[in-house]
Amino acid sequence: MQGARMARRSFSRLATAVRAPADLPRMPAFDHVPLPYDGPTAVEIARKRAEFLSPSLFHFYSNPLNIVEGKKQYLYDEHGRRFLDAFAGIATVCCGHSHPDIIDSITAQARRLQHSTVLYLNHAIADFAEALASKMPGDLKVVFFTNSGTEANELAIMMARLYTGSHDIISLRNSYHGNASGTMGATAQKNWKFNVVQSGVHHAVNPDPYRGAFGSDADKYARDVEEIIEFGTTGHVAGFISEAIQGVGGIVEVAPGYLPLAYDTVRKAGGLCIADEVQAGFARVGSHFWGFETHGVIPDIVTMAKGIGNGIPLGAVVTTPEIAQVLTRRCYFNTFGGNPLCTAGGLAVLKVLEKERLQENAFIVGSYLKDRLRGLQEKHEIIGDVRGTGFMLGVELVTDRQLKTPAKDEICHAMEHMKDMGVLVGKGGFYGNVFRITPPLCFTKEDADFFVDVMDIALSKL
Repeated sequence: MQGARMARRSFSRLATAVRAPADLPRMPAFDHVPLPYDGPTAVEIARKRAEFLSPSLFHFYSNPLNIVEGKKQYLYDEHGRRFLDAFAGIATVCCGHSHPDIIDSITAQARRLQHSTVLYLNHAIADFAEALASKMPGDLKVVFFTNSGTEANELAIMMARLYTGSHDIISLRNSYHGNASGTMGATAQKNWKFNVVQSGVHHAVNPDPYRGAFGSDADKYARDVEEIIEFGTTGHVAGFISEAIQGVGGIVEVAPGYLPLAYDTVRKAGGLCIADEVQAGFARVGSHFWGFETHGVIPDIVTMAKGIGNGIPLGAVVTTPEIAQVLTRRCYFNTFGGNPLCTAGGLAVLKVLEKERLQENAFIVGSYLKDRLRGLQEKHEIIGDVRGTGFMLGVELVTDRQLKTPAKDEICHAMEHMKDMGVLVGKGGFYGNVFRITPPLCFTKEDADFFVDVMDIALSKL
């Protein structure tokens, strides 16, 4: 038995001992040995996926990775090779992969009670709701739990329509809010929209400082919201939904000063303001806990998912007691929303964020990383823009800085080069030409240096 353990340990150490050539950046040291993996290979999984899973699924890289283990800000493939994770499962793993405190909370709850129903009392959902409400400003203190960001945004839009008696919703062009009927209507990119009924949504000009029609002029963008209300509705609207930083849209920060103006205009028309914090929330922006706080506004409804559970299927809508009353007009119920297992994990996430001061780390290291990326922009003509805040950063690649021609193929080649050097990063934006840099919030300065050095070499190879 001891010999088998030694053999296993040797195998694991051998598998992780991937040495970078002398002329390539060296990944920061990390004291973790992955477990031996004897499951299906990437080829076998790809075959099953092609046969049994939705044909709509796609993957990064010409040879997709088989990721079998994660620890903090690192991922491991089937061969035990370590990768720096700068994507975090699409801005989801905020506390780091396989955090022991979160695992312990989930495991302890699963041993006691995995699921019952909200028709009975259980402390897990109440404790988490109380803790979540404590992170919200103003009178935002009533929580509805869901299973995803799409569900959360669907519920928020429905509540706005019920509360106001109006149907019209205003969202921003280039936005993404989900893939169900209501949220698909609010989403404003053809890449994510199917030909199904999507009624009552108006899409305002996107206040994008880089590609937008009015640059950073918040007043002109806000005037478009006024004109939508004046010429496209009865003069009364149900609500306005937006992200502070568009995630799927390519890490686009809305122009400074825009949200206060838009909120004021919408409220004068009787509407509610919905902040979609699915990606920007939970300390990711560093300077604040929520993205909307960076604009000095207080929404009427806040939606969240992703970082709320560090990978657990969990979402939430938080609103005021008055607005929350609209769901008492009929029976509203969500079988899995707020189940004990997920809410125990969600509470553990909040505790880890505070205990390990991950918001502070996101601010400090995120600012450092952004500065280094701007230095890279001065070196590489292909980098058109560097934007974002904290650990929600975007690097847009263009083949012509004046015309801002999207470098669609080049970014794919760069991602392949970065993967080969041990770095995983996302991409997005309408044209698919923006690096989405959204690592776990435990990302270090050493990780940031390694990331930038790898990106530098990858861009040099284009």
